[in-house]
Amino acid sequence: MPHKLWEISECDRDAAADLAESCALDPFLALLLTARGITDEVQAQEYLSNTFDFTDPFELADMEKAVERIADALENFEKIAVFGDYDADGVTATALVYSYLNAQGGNVICRIPDRQSEGYGVSAGAIRDLHKDGVKLIITVDNGIAAVEEAALAKELGIDMVITDHHTPGAVLPDAVAVINPHRADCPSEYKESAGVGVAFKLICALEGDCDSVFEQYADLVAIGTLADVVPLTGENRALVKKGIRKISADTRMGLSALKTVSGLGDRPLTASGVAFTLAPRINAAGRIGSAMTALRLLLCDGEDTALQIAEETDALNKQRQAIESKIAAEAVEQIEQNPEIKYAQILVVAGEGWHPGVNGIVAARLVSRYGKPAVVISVDGDSGTGSCRSLPGFSIYDALCAVREHLTHFGGHPGAAGLGLCTKDIPALRRALDAYAKSVSLPFPRVTLDCKLNPAYINLYLLDTLSALEPCGCENPAPIFGLYNMQLRAVKPVGDGKHLRLTLGKGDTTLTAMLFSVTLSAFPYQIGDSVDLAVQIEKNTFRGEIHPSVRIREMRFSGFDTENYLKSLRLYEKFRFGDTLTVKERIFLTPSREFLLGVYKFLKLNTPFCFDTAVFCKRSGCAPAKAATVQIAFDVLTELGLLEKNADGAYIYIPSAGKAELTASPTLQQLTEKEA
Repeated sequence: MPHKLWEISECDRDAAADLAESCALDPFLALLLTARGITDEVQAQEYLSNTFDFTDPFELADMEKAVERIADALENFEKIAVFGDYDADGVTATALVYSYLNAQGGNVICRIPDRQSEGYGVSAGAIRDLHKDGVKLIITVDNGIAAVEEAALAKELGIDMVITDHHTPGAVLPDAVAVINPHRADCPSEYKESAGVGVAFKLICALEGDCDSVFEQYADLVAIGTLADVVPLTGENRALVKKGIRKISADTRMGLSALKTVSGLGDRPLTASGVAFTLAPRINAAGRIGSAMTALRLLLCDGEDTALQIAEETDALNKQRQAIESKIAAEAVEQIEQNPEIKYAQILVVAGEGWHPGVNGIVAARLVSRYGKPAVVISVDGDSGTGSCRSLPGFSIYDALCAVREHLTHFGGHPGAAGLGLCTKDIPALRRALDAYAKSVSLPFPRVTLDCKLNPAYINLYLLDTLSALEPCGCENPAPIFGLYNMQLRAVKPVGDGKHLRLTLGKGDTTLTAMLFSVTLSAFPYQIGDSVDLAVQIEKNTFRGEIHPSVRIREMRFSGFDTENYLKSLRLYEKFRFGDTLTVKERIFLTPSREFLLGVYKFLKLNTPFCFDTAVFCKRSGCAPAKAATVQIAFDVLTELGLLEKNADGAYIYIPSAGKAELTASPTLQQLTEKEA
C-alpha cells in the first residue's frame, strides 16, 4: 500500500458554531457539515432532510423533443428498443426505462450488448438487427453520446433515436431526435453530476410529469446505478440514494431481495457501502463475465423462486469474476515488477494476451491502490487491445487520454475512470506518451483527507448516532475519516485465519481496539510500543443484539513521519530508474557515500531478512525520510555487489561478505557517477 499525504479538512469553527445554533444541531455534526462546505441553514436542512425538490427535468436540453417522440411511439404502438450498457449503471437504467414504458402499454424490448463480442455502446450491427426486428425508435441509456456514425445509419434506415447519456460529449453530437446529456455545452440544467441511470430517471420524470411518483417507484434502481458508477453523492444523487436504500431495505423488488439473501446481507441494516460493495458488484459481474441480460432479468423478475435462482447465478458469476480478477492482477503485478519502464513510469500501463476485458477496470483500481499511480490495463486480442483506466483524485485520466488520442482508436469516460481501444503495436507508444503527459502536468501524490483530529475517548454510541446523519456516504460525500494521533501500539492479534489484524492501542487512560484488514502479521511493520497515527472510520457493529462502535483503520503511519519529503524522494528515485535525465544536483543527492552504504549494510545485517519498505528503514535506522531515494539506491548497490539478496517476497537478506567489495563494480553507481553528456 503506498504512503499518502494526510490533509485535515479546513473548517471555520465560528461558522460551525453558528450553524449548530441556527439549526439546533449537535456541535460536532455542525463541524463535520462545515468541513464538507455546508455552512448555511438552507444547505444544512437540504442535506439532512428526507425530502428533496428535484430540478425540472425539462431544463435538460432536448427533453421536450424526447418526450414528444416517445409519447407518439407509445400512442401509435411503435416498436421501441431500450439500448443499455453492460455495467450496473447501464443495467439499472435499462430496467428503469423498460419497466416504465412497459407499464404504459408500450411495445418495448431491451438490448444490452455483449461486452466481449460487441463491445461498448450502440453499434452498426445492432442498428441493423433492430431494423430487421421492426424497431422504429431506439432509446439509449448510459451510452450513445459518441454514436455519431451509428445515429446517421439509424436515420438512413428510418429509425429515430433518443440518446440519454452522461459521458463527456465529443466535438460533434449524434444526429438524433434528442440528445439528452447534462454535459452538453448548451445544456442549461444546473445539475450535471447524474449517473446514466440518473439521466434516465429525469427522462421518465418528464414523461410522467411527476418526479415524486417516479422517485417512489424506481429509487432503488437509481440508487444502485448511482453508487456503482461512483458519481458525486451530493444534491439530487444523494437524495436518490437515500430514498433508494430505504426502498431496497423494504424488499419491494423480488430480484434485489434475493440478491441481498445470497450475498449475505440478509436483514442487516443496509448502507451505501453495502450497496456499492456487495450488491452492485454482483450486478456488474453478470456483464463482465456472462451476459448483462442475466442481471436485467433479475431486476425485472416478479417470482420469488425465479428471483432466487437468478440471484444465485449472479452470485456464482461474481465468484468467477473474483477468481479471474485475482489471476490477472497477479500477472499484472509480475509484469510491473519485472519491467522498469512500466514500474517507474508516472502512469502504469500493462497489457496481456487473453486477459478478460470484463475485469480490466477492477484490476486497474487494484494497481492504483497498490502503487499510488493511475493505471491502464489492456486486454490484447491479436492486433487490437481494449483497456480500462483508473486514476487518482486530482488527475483526470480522461484529459490524459485526450492528450494522447493519436495512439488510440477510441476512448471515453470520466476524470477518474475511462475506457479505450488501440492497436496492439501502439501500446509502447501509449505508455511513453502517457508518462510524458503526466510529467508535464505534475502527477499528484495519493492523499487521504481527514475530517478532523479525534480524541479516542469520544468514540462511543453517541458518536455513532451523530455520524448516522451523514449517511448515505460516497463519492464527494465520503464517510468521515478521523485522525487518531500519537497512539501507542499495545497489542497485535491475528484474526480471520491470519488474514487480518486486531490492534490494541492506547492514549493516556483510553484504550481501544481497531481492525486492520488484509494485512498479515509478517507484513505488519510496527512494533509494540511504537507511537503511530491512524486514519480511521467509525462504523456500527451489531453483536448479539447490541450495538458497538467499531474502529476500522484506513491508513497508518509512524507518528510525525515526514511523508511529503519521503514521497518526493521516491519520485526522484523513479525518475532515475525510468531513465530520465538527472541534474548534477540530483545525481549527487542520489549517490550514497561509502559511509552511507556501510551504515545501510550494518542495519540490514542486524535485521535480516528485512521485508519492509524504505519508510520503515528510515524510522528504525534514524535516517531522514527525505533520504529514502538514497536508501533505495543503497539497497540496489549492495544487491549488485552480492552483499544482499532480494527473495521472491521482496525481502532483503544479508549475505556475509567473503572479502572487500569494489564499489566501482556496481552498475548503479557507475550510472550515477558518469559525466553528463
